[in-house]
Amino acid sequence: MIIIEKITIKDVPVLHIVAKESFDQPLPFIQFIHGFTSAKEHNLHFAYNLAEKGFRVVLPDTLYHGERAANLSGMQLNLKFWDIVLQTIDEIEQVKNYFETKGLIQEDKIGLVGTSMGGIVTLGALSCYPWINTAVCLMGMPYYEKFANYTIQEVTKRGYELPLTEEEIDGLLQRLSELDLSKQPEKLENRPLMFWHGKKDETVPYKYSRQFYEAILPLYEAVPEKLSYITEEHTGHKVSRKAMLKTIEWFEEFLQSDASH
Repeated sequence: MIIIEKITIKDVPVLHIVAKESFDQPLPFIQFIHGFTSAKEHNLHFAYNLAEKGFRVVLPDTLYHGERAANLSGMQLNLKFWDIVLQTIDEIEQVKNYFETKGLIQEDKIGLVGTSMGGIVTLGALSCYPWINTAVCLMGMPYYEKFANYTIQEVTKRGYELPLTEEEIDGLLQRLSELDLSKQPEKLENRPLMFWHGKKDETVPYKYSRQFYEAILPLYEAVPEKLSYITEEHTGHKVSRKAMLKTIEWFEEFLQSDASH
């Protein structure tokens, strides 16, 4: 039987999904980060299927989402996008530490997966957390600095005033540059990484994740099986069933077997 436990870790509401019989045993551990304007519950089907395969899965609500929603307009939320990304990267470690101190995580079996904004978070987290052993990026991209600059230009072009001083913008861009995996791909250190992206995606264009994948291919020359890029010709900004099944297979291969070493 699969159980869903609702808990709060510091300020982060999470759903913890695990097989009842393994509830208090150390298991391979996966955090799943939802997309922009989504919420933790929206990925329960994913978590259920992973838990059935023997994983301990945690779905957090990111800042200003789900139970943490603030009464923000669409534009206000858009302006908070990078704050949400940065805070989520910090919170991924807090959530992991909570389960680790309870002895519920198998050593060297920690995975991270995210959709859209969650995929963007996943790639940033890989640049700063060597303890992530395996990752899946669904419809994300790693070009933090480039996209933040683009966002800033778009907002000002539309006549909105950024609620940040020049100094704050510089600070944000500096922090984003430090987490920009496209600038430091060697930090992947051959960890298993799978991408999935629909070719018709207009929200996070497919070409960006594809470009990054092609750029890092040479780094995986000795272990080509640890890098994968899956696409679907006619799929837009929505994770397909095929993507879910491939994600589960990826974690089964690299987070449950000894192939991750």
